[in-house]
Amino acid sequence: MTDPLVPPGETPPVEGSTAEAHEERADGGPWEHPGLWVWLVIIVALAVAAFFVARFASLI
Repeated sequence: MTDPLVPPGETPPVEGSTAEAHEERADGGPWEHPGLWVWLVIIVALAVAAFFVARFASLI
């Protein structure tokens, strides 16, 4: 016995599928703005560098 043909544009039935569709997460969020994280890393790096420059200047 052959499987029945499914018309184009339709999804064939699936046997034994009990999974539910997962929920999509909302748009936005912190990980969708990498520029913000880049600037945060740059600012912290400059602050740490400024601390060491100030320590070095105080020794002179």
